[in-house]
Amino acid sequence: MKLMNYMNLNVHPVQFSFFKNRTHEFEEIFHAHQGMELLVVHEGNGIAVIEQQIVEMAPGAIFCFRPFQLHRLRLYNLPQERYVRSLFVLEPAVLETALAVFPSLQEFLRKLWKDPLSPQSFQSSNLSELEHVFRLYAPRIEAAVERGAERLLEEQLLFLTAFMHQLRTDAETAPASQTDPTHIHPRKSSTTAERMLSWIEENYSNPFKLEELAQAVHLTPNHVSATFRQSIGSTITEYLTARRIRQACWLLKTTDMSVQDIGEAVGLGNFSYFCQLFKKHVGYTPYTFKSMHTYGDYTSSDAKGAVPEGRE
Repeated sequence: MKLMNYMNLNVHPVQFSFFKNRTHEFEEIFHAHQGMELLVVHEGNGIAVIEQQIVEMAPGAIFCFRPFQLHRLRLYNLPQERYVRSLFVLEPAVLETALAVFPSLQEFLRKLWKDPLSPQSFQSSNLSELEHVFRLYAPRIEAAVERGAERLLEEQLLFLTAFMHQLRTDAETAPASQTDPTHIHPRKSSTTAERMLSWIEENYSNPFKLEELAQAVHLTPNHVSATFRQSIGSTITEYLTARRIRQACWLLKTTDMSVQDIGEAVGLGNFSYFCQLFKKHVGYTPYTFKSMHTYGDYTSSDAKGAVPEGRE
């Protein structure tokens, strides 16, 4: 299973998938992306786990996942109920530049992209109207593929500008309980699981001891493991590994730390094991990933603009 998806943003900075039916292809796994991800749910119900937060998911839900941010979706009642979504993965710096003529919209993007207190979950005020916009732009973007990467990127950025404008409108008109990042559709039964996630966030760089986590949340070790799996949908080990690899990716991309120092910084002091685990989840060695930290030529003639098959 790969933790990181959509590495081809190095070739073309925006990847789209409109109205994709994932009912029979959906994979429930913690993962992250090189770029920023905008996910729109057309059909399907479940939850989204975004780092230490558990959020309800229903038709009309819109999620904004930041670059390298760990997240996981859990869908209810598959395949009896359908899961249909639209997905837009992008290098946010490219959209930021395009929005220079719309300074307030540009600032809204920056908050979604970089502000840890900015909401990441929204509910569309009019899903049918939003879907009409998608159907208007989708054929234009598809037609632009044959006209070259520059024209394709232009059509994609025009769509993203319209989409961000609608998203900002939804954010500004939503009730306070929806836009407060601590009260976005909270799950009443998720308090213990979220406390576990918070503890792991504070301690993932240290050797993991189940007994310490159990003590922190006032449960027995066996109860901790069962509660975590029931609420989050994975084992503690799976989540901890994903969190460490996600942080390693971020450090490789944004710092000059050595690969060995990064392994130690994320709690994986055994250097050979860190390299092996990283390649298993990311698909590249840490050294190769570090060499890819700058974005390539965005006008490559090989760019197709379609999102490869991923987790959502």
